[in-house]
Amino acid sequence: MTRRFTATQAGRDVYALGEGPVWDPARERLLWVDIDAGAVHEGRLDPASGAIEAATLHTFGGTVGAVAVSAEGDLVVAEQAVLTRVGVTGRRTELARVLPPAVRSRLNDGAVDPAGRFLIGSMALDDRKGREVLARLDGTTLVHLDEDLTLSNGLAWSPSGDRLYNVDSVPGVVWARDYDPATGRTGPRRELFTLDGPPGTLPDGMCADADGNLWIAVFGGGRVECRDPAGRLLAVVEVGAPKPTCPAFAGPDLDILVITTATENMSPRELAEHPGSGHLFTARVGVRGLPAPYWAPPVTPSVS
Repeated sequence: MTRRFTATQAGRDVYALGEGPVWDPARERLLWVDIDAGAVHEGRLDPASGAIEAATLHTFGGTVGAVAVSAEGDLVVAEQAVLTRVGVTGRRTELARVLPPAVRSRLNDGAVDPAGRFLIGSMALDDRKGREVLARLDGTTLVHLDEDLTLSNGLAWSPSGDRLYNVDSVPGVVWARDYDPATGRTGPRRELFTLDGPPGTLPDGMCADADGNLWIAVFGGGRVECRDPAGRLLAVVEVGAPKPTCPAFAGPDLDILVITTATENMSPRELAEHPGSGHLFTARVGVRGLPAPYWAPPVTPSVS
């Protein structure tokens, strides 16, 4: 039997394309981005009510696809084409260029693997298909895991870290491959399952819970689905916004599911019909998430 939950609006602020929530336990804060605004935000989560008090942490001149944090508080930020390190004092240093100049693509969703490496995908900004990448930053070395995606999106690992999951939104596929956290070595990619839905719905951001099940935002579908690794539907979280983008478990006990949403390309009529669009939402779904690993910055002189 499929369990059903309803998310609650958690914040007052509205984002054009909220994405990529990450819980930072050392500083008891939530981090996320507004891609279109080029902004990194942080928020204080009230574990009792699920409410989130938000503030803008950093802004950039172009899009910002994802953010991750180190144990010391440094950030890695996926700007439109490059990865940037932001020290705790705000100093910025380019780490790697992922996309070549002038390509009609931008960096999108990212996450940290169990050993602290940062993975980042890209998406086409035109009608090109099958030419986008999923790359991994290992220290200062950039390695391409995939080069045939169309809209690289959610990333998650199994509880033991030995399996990597990634979403390609346009074909609606969730891929899986064996993963060795110690070396970063990967096995062959295989199709895990496909999320089929009405036109305009796409699997988007993703996270895993402590039981190894996947929580996937259905962009355009107004919900987050929980599926086991065989693709069986276990739970649905209804979100008061048609464009949920990414879930993540947050809070001291990792028992609050935080969901970002978007207003991008919504008409005034649609916004009036769905006033929760662009807000953060939270839900208690009866399971706990996996802790997001801290990013391991390259060993260089301090940039803080």
